[in-house]
Amino acid sequence: MNRPIDNQHVLEINALPSPRAIKTKLPITDEAAALVVETRDAIRRILHGQDRDRLLVIVGPCSIHDPEAAYEYAAKLKPVAEALRDRLLIVMRTYFEKPRTTVGWKGLINDPHLDGTCDIATGMELARTILLKINQSGMPCATELLDPISPQYIADLISWSAIGARTTESQTHRELASGVSMPVGFKNGTEGSLQVAVNAMTSARAPHHFVGINAEGQTSIIRTAGNPDRHIVLRGGGGKTNYEAEHVAKAEAAVAGEGIARPIMIDCSHDNSNKDHKRQSLVARDVLRQFREGRHSIMGLMLESNLHPGKQAWKQGVTLAHGVSITDACLGWDETAALLNELASEVVSKPV
Repeated sequence: MNRPIDNQHVLEINALPSPRAIKTKLPITDEAAALVVETRDAIRRILHGQDRDRLLVIVGPCSIHDPEAAYEYAAKLKPVAEALRDRLLIVMRTYFEKPRTTVGWKGLINDPHLDGTCDIATGMELARTILLKINQSGMPCATELLDPISPQYIADLISWSAIGARTTESQTHRELASGVSMPVGFKNGTEGSLQVAVNAMTSARAPHHFVGINAEGQTSIIRTAGNPDRHIVLRGGGGKTNYEAEHVAKAEAAVAGEGIARPIMIDCSHDNSNKDHKRQSLVARDVLRQFREGRHSIMGLMLESNLHPGKQAWKQGVTLAHGVSITDACLGWDETAALLNELASEVVSKPV
């Protein structure tokens, strides 16, 4: 029999450099490591109620496609984060992988040249380079974990991570979350289901065994202890919002058994903004009002923001505008800075 029986639709298989090889080439600095440890611990204190006065704010581009624009954004965000640190713990979105409902650009790791060549080896190294530079500038980083391989290359530079709406129900991602070293937020499902995120929180708390890779890039059995630092992220779904007080109360009750003091984050974008980036500010203000009025189960919020507002279409061979998203539409920097300052000025709770 001459006909092959496996890999019939595979055109090519290329080995990636090992995580150890890339980390050796781009080692974490003492300054970056200290920032990651400090920020993870600060998030844990918020999550578990030891810091009840601050909100965690995950803010930045929907996805990073231009390193120079990312560095420019981080440079603008750093002094704002420093000035507001007593009220807000600000962490920059540094998203390199984008789940697609059908097809489209899958992010900087998958296609760093934005030309369909999908030079993943270069993308992995570029993602680590960006994270190193941003952390070394003093700005901590957040990302979405989309597969069980890339964390071995970049997770030491991540202070907070998300499991997205399309993958929260995935056993692989729940297992992955049970082993990572940073706090993890699980988004509700794309159709709005809260239960899948609650189930994910429960699953990630437990020990697991799963197939992954080690530092040498070898396929390995990964054994985890379970992650105590988990929460849910309400992002709306099915064309409906879920940031309002009744939804937050429902989410609070659903995860009460997890024993986490502040288990709820609100994503101000996606269905919560009706996919209108300009409405993120309205959502954020409503979330802040709930917090001030005593809903201290809210730990923070997410904002999609870039140097310039809106989004642009990515087409191969077409020059892109600087600092404008090629995925979800984002707030511009000026509105973002004003909103962060407004939130910080109002974050102190009313007497209850």
